[in-house]
Amino acid sequence: MEPLQSVMLGIIQGLTEFLPVSSSGHLVLLQNLLGLREPELLFDISLHIGTLIAIFIVFYQEIRNILQAMLRLPALIKSSGNLKSLFANNEEIRISALILVGSIPTAILGILFHKIADQIFGAVWIVGAMLLVTGTLLWFTRRMSIEGRPLIKVSIRDALMIGLIQGMAIMPGISRSGATISMALFLGINREIAGRYSFLLSIPAILGAMMLSLNSTIIQTDIPVRIILLGTVTAAIVGYIALKILLRLVKQGRLHYFAPYCWLLGAVTLIWSLL
Repeated sequence: MEPLQSVMLGIIQGLTEFLPVSSSGHLVLLQNLLGLREPELLFDISLHIGTLIAIFIVFYQEIRNILQAMLRLPALIKSSGNLKSLFANNEEIRISALILVGSIPTAILGILFHKIADQIFGAVWIVGAMLLVTGTLLWFTRRMSIEGRPLIKVSIRDALMIGLIQGMAIMPGISRSGATISMALFLGINREIAGRYSFLLSIPAILGAMMLSLNSTIIQTDIPVRIILLGTVTAAIVGYIALKILLRLVKQGRLHYFAPYCWLLGAVTLIWSLL
């Protein structure tokens, strides 16, 4: 792998992992259009580590507060009287519980269907169809009011529904960020909270996907370490910029701006698959 290829793949990963246009869908299309083979496992994992770094940087304070609250959980339960009261009144504990609950349906779908998803990963027509679905979800968010429920009003049921649609993003062409943020908005959750929760929820999902990829697999690569690091750093930098842009657009109610792109790419992909 040449340095330029590493940088290009890092840019693609950083952009499409966060912008609601489906990173897996773009990977399938690029592989079929340009005749690229799937990146080696270690390099692919390194790119995902790069995007995780971007999430950790952007949400550093929130993640720090959550970890500190979890370490103090016994004392917090004692001071609040019971766990139910703590869940109702402590923001860090509440979002921790919502992330845990939301991760359950994602994990179940990932474990049950990741092998099936791998088998259909190269089906171009599926990518096209799912991009049309993603575009439609994004388009309907334009009707969502700026007012929405704060975190304290987000329920376990909300977390399960958002986690379920995140699990469905295993299908190439379904944008994980687009689907989860859209679902949160459809449930009447505040825009800023929807964006925050979507990406905090993505942390265990990305880590889980990486663990599934590593299952019974021996990591071997001939790619030099400097090339791997170049791709990782590129994905982290581009991902940071893309994530900040998306969060701003979500807060402004402009998530639907990406719908025409998804529709156009989906339609072109479906026509291409039929030729």
